Amino acid sequence: MKYGFDNQKYLKIQSEHIKSRIAQFGDKLYLEFGGKLFDDYHASRVLPGFEPDSKLQMLLQMKDDVEIIIVISAVDIEKNKVREDIGITYDADLLRLRKEFMDIGLEVSAVVVTHYNGQSSADAFRSRLERLGISVYYHHTIEGYPHNVALIDSDDGFGKNDYVPTTRPLVVVTAPGPGSGKMATCLSQIYQDSKRGVKAGYAKFETFPIWNLSLKHPVNLAYEAATADLNDVNMIDPFHLEAYGKMAVNYNRDIEIFPVLDALFKGIYGENPYKSPTDMGVNMAGFCINDEQVCCDAARDEIIRRYYNAVCKLAEGLSNETEVSKIKLLMQNAGVTTAFRRCTTAALERLEASGVASAAMELSDGKIITAQTSPLLGPSAALLLNAIKHLAGIDHSIKLIPESMIEPIQKTKVTFLHGHNPRLHTDEVLVAISMLSREDDNCRRALETLPLLKGCQMHSTVLLSEVDRKVFKKLGVELTCDPRRKIAAKQD
Repeated sequence: MKYGFDNQKYLKIQSEHIKSRIAQFGDKLYLEFGGKLFDDYHASRVLPGFEPDSKLQMLLQMKDDVEIIIVISAVDIEKNKVREDIGITYDADLLRLRKEFMDIGLEVSAVVVTHYNGQSSADAFRSRLERLGISVYYHHTIEGYPHNVALIDSDDGFGKNDYVPTTRPLVVVTAPGPGSGKMATCLSQIYQDSKRGVKAGYAKFETFPIWNLSLKHPVNLAYEAATADLNDVNMIDPFHLEAYGKMAVNYNRDIEIFPVLDALFKGIYGENPYKSPTDMGVNMAGFCINDEQVCCDAARDEIIRRYYNAVCKLAEGLSNETEVSKIKLLMQNAGVTTAFRRCTTAALERLEASGVASAAMELSDGKIITAQTSPLLGPSAALLLNAIKHLAGIDHSIKLIPESMIEPIQKTKVTFLHGHNPRLHTDEVLVAISMLSREDDNCRRALETLPLLKGCQMHSTVLLSEVDRKVFKKLGVELTCDPRRKIAAKQD
């Protein structure tokens, strides 16, 4: 695996800038965390070398001064929005995040439900959390947000929200995903703190877009692809350009909200310490890229993965044409087609040659492994077997699972469990190999290679079952699928 990002340098200079920002304000700093606080797999994919828990490691260095507020949108609760990278709903992830934070010694003081407008699902979620002893507060939808500054910055705007009591100098505001209302929560707290005589400041721990890369840099385009469902758009920060005469990249929601923060700070302090949305951020990631080409290629891969995810969601009725069209445009801006991913091209070539559902994987050393469906195995299970045999140095002709073992499993699936597909899934293949590994050295060696699949690129010419997708996600394989359910038979 090639790396293009210096994570140690990032930890050092990012933490230095956070400490400097804390010192800039008086009693309290609300620090909004853009993106994932940990498990930031998007960042680790587009910036190879970035560790998914980098942000968490910095917080642990100052944990006695930190408390956390977790924010979730009532709209996301109502529609059961799923965090795609780990496959669970936002409300379930909130509980997971809280447990993870507390298990490592970070204080979680409250949950804030934003965009609240009387949703019964939000009321039910609040009752559930309160039964668990968790403090929950509502922040309401404000008419005209974020443009009606006079209303927002008043007792009929932020003043109507529940106030969240905090006790520590650094209050981290995070959420399961984007669009949850983190910034509005911070600003609401600053407004209400000022009413109570508490001098509080705001800053944003941001990773994307990276302000000192170009607007059309693949890493920034990959961020747009990741938030296509939110209709986020990267933009040149007009406030930064006016104040400093320099180009800086930000995104539409931060630029739209800046007049609110500007008016809020001027109302509280008489002046705003920030001249632009970019000034609000603490983002040193751009200074830690040490191989531009590696990061550009990784970002282009990510845009293509987001495209395939969007077309598959569209096929399942979980997305819309707008999201797909936007990512297609981002692919054009990045100068790539789906053929940029070598595994995609290899899978389609295997399909063309065989006429049946196929799959391909690019291993970390660049080797391409392919497979196709058979009477015994689906393409994903066959590919998994081929990949681990290659990694273990086992000859391709050797069968890890004897046919005599596969047939009884198929009979159970079809005859007793009334399944329609007799072919083995990836989880069934792994269970079979695990059972055989006690007596078969080849199976044992093959199993030991599974960690080497992390970060490998894979494509399937059919939409895999949820079971198979989850297995590859757990293995860390970067999977894409064509949206079709089956391959039509070849015509003579």
